[in-house]
Amino acid sequence: MTPPCLFSSSCARRILLLVLACLPVTIQAQSAAPGYRIAGTVVNAQTGEPVRGATVSVLALEDSHSIASTQTGSDGHFSVDGLPAAKYQLTASKRGYSTAAYDEHGDFSSAIVTGDDPNSNFDTTHLVFRLTPGAALRGVVTADGGDPVADAEVMLFKKPQGYAPGEKIVQQETAITDDIGTYEFSNLSPGEYLLAAKATPWYAMHGNPPSPGQTSATPPNSALDVAYPITYFDSTTDEASASPILLAQGSRIDANLTLHAVSAIRLQISAPRRQDGQLARPQLRQTIFGETVNNVSAGFLDAATTGSTEFVGVPPGQYELTQGDPPRVVELDATASLQVEPGAGLPAFPVAGTLETADGKPVTSFAMVTLEPADAAQGLKPLESSFNKGAFSFPAVPVGAWKLSAQVDGLPESVLSIVAAGQAHSGSAVTVHDHPLTLVARVTSGGPSVEGFARKDGKGVSGVMVLLVPRALSTLPDPSMLDRIRRDQSDSDGSFSLHDAAPGQYSVLAIQDGWDLDWTRPGILARYLPAGIPVTVKATSENAVRLAEPVPVQSR
Repeated sequence: MTPPCLFSSSCARRILLLVLACLPVTIQAQSAAPGYRIAGTVVNAQTGEPVRGATVSVLALEDSHSIASTQTGSDGHFSVDGLPAAKYQLTASKRGYSTAAYDEHGDFSSAIVTGDDPNSNFDTTHLVFRLTPGAALRGVVTADGGDPVADAEVMLFKKPQGYAPGEKIVQQETAITDDIGTYEFSNLSPGEYLLAAKATPWYAMHGNPPSPGQTSATPPNSALDVAYPITYFDSTTDEASASPILLAQGSRIDANLTLHAVSAIRLQISAPRRQDGQLARPQLRQTIFGETVNNVSAGFLDAATTGSTEFVGVPPGQYELTQGDPPRVVELDATASLQVEPGAGLPAFPVAGTLETADGKPVTSFAMVTLEPADAAQGLKPLESSFNKGAFSFPAVPVGAWKLSAQVDGLPESVLSIVAAGQAHSGSAVTVHDHPLTLVARVTSGGPSVEGFARKDGKGVSGVMVLLVPRALSTLPDPSMLDRIRRDQSDSDGSFSLHDAAPGQYSVLAIQDGWDLDWTRPGILARYLPAGIPVTVKATSENAVRLAEPVPVQSR
């Protein structure tokens, strides 16, 4: 075998020729590398310092699937090259920071548009991506005497920050305390929060179920027949007295809760048989800030022999009870054991229905339908129904006036009209009388979008709040029209798309730095309306209504 020519001159020449032969190809490939660049620096929104080791992801705008990702260097810099001309979502994340989209304002952000657009002067290669340090909330749940409460359920609720109609207090997260009673919520966005905890004393005993042939349960030991009421920060059992917790960027706050055991209550409820022979089992539910957090199970069910159900070990509090056949709904301020009369409460009837899009097509994607009392003085709680296979159902809705709302794929929709008992009316009002009710609710989901560009001095402006406002609001400040307002944030080239517009006449406004404007007040928008671009959305409009002229960007 010929020995290798590692050091021979002929071998060196061959290697050099091979390298030189490859060089033109390599240089040509580099010079012809297609695509565009998205680059910039991730900084701490609080201090302005660069954030090292953050993950920056470029996502497809249509379905959010990942196109590319990279990590920032020690100087916070990132770069993604070779991207086709398109519109992309840009996100950044790092432990200790709230994951965010570029130039995020609540549910809105600006997409990054690559390509050669003469109407855009946005530089996609020198972005400043501000990441907000995540806030943390931790604490200890203790009982009487300072003993830690393990396995307590701590619920975190966030108060609405914006001005969108229908915004509610919503539950953000749940944590379970460990064996020393501690809990923690991390990477929270700035805002105002409420805290509540529920637990069961580990030593609680509520008596024994009835033995065969007996008609009642064994009486409990009163010293052990105890429960913890739902307790709010700062250690109150009154929901209205719950103290809000304000979290700023990167703040670390301790919030401790103390639970006090009190005598549990017993509720004896009638449980008659329906015509089909099945028991009409009563249902007991508890809500916090309008959200159901506890469906109480009957401790002892002896309805087969006595015709009644007994709920035991119930913590004192506010409950909604559905009982009987036909059902009746009772609001209970349960402070002591009691027997609920079969005729107590308001008669209730089933309400069912379907959702349609603005153009009359059935809504088949995931939705949540809510009925809220039109009159808060009734003291009734909101009712929720998941949208299942094109239909929603509420088994027992008390007689009275209600307002229907819907979220489709997690986004709130305006209710344009409702057909009930063959009669159609505009708006979201539902009136329950003394009979079952079937509805067809038409919502803005599936309506056309209004698309255009927000520009200033002929160039697109990024990060602007864009509003689609009913023109009638300028002369008739009707609060019912507020849910027809649509919002968006302009992308890096100034483009926007206002989705699910209901038929009507509108003005399109673009307001720079307008994210903290109380735009639900018609008087606030009045100064911007004269410069708005008029647009008419028809019931027969195509999927998109495109503005023929750009929307002028107005200063705050």
